[in-house]
Amino acid sequence: MKDIDLFQLGLGLETGAQEEGTMCGVIPANENAAAVVLDDSRDDHFIRRDGDVFAGTHLIIEVVNGHGLDDEARIQQAFRDCVTECGATLLHIHTHKFSPQGVSGVAVLAESHISVHTWPEIGYGAFDVFMCGDAQPWRAVDVLKAAFATNDVRVQELRRGSGLVSDEGLAA
Repeated sequence: MKDIDLFQLGLGLETGAQEEGTMCGVIPANENAAAVVLDDSRDDHFIRRDGDVFAGTHLIIEVVNGHGLDDEARIQQAFRDCVTECGATLLHIHTHKFSPQGVSGVAVLAESHISVHTWPEIGYGAFDVFMCGDAQPWRAVDVLKAAFATNDVRVQELRRGSGLVSDEGLAA
């Protein structure tokens, strides 16, 4: 098997993941969880915006009347362009082409993920863009408009983890 095949499978990559059952990343009961989560020196810090504290911004993006939604390479390039434009860090891309049409895929990011499932026969692509930290997921909208040659892109925003953590601590 070639090294590129190993990369595509995600084997041999340093992920920073810990063995299941270890205490890495667990906050001891006697520590202030909010202080740990909100520590600005953490690479995966929560976002503070408009008086809200949340884990990340999750955009539900619908590409309507799109072109090229059956092109696996085009979707992979759109993922890469979104990552670059949003200031995120790409770890891995995996896509699957269906027969007779359609593509599903995910770009795993240090900041979370971008995913898609397409119905090219009707020009529709259902994208999720979820990013935490300093990444700017809203920048993905214009990238997807251009990548799939449409102005009809509909977006809903969710603030993941909103209300779970405040400056005072974890919510009850």
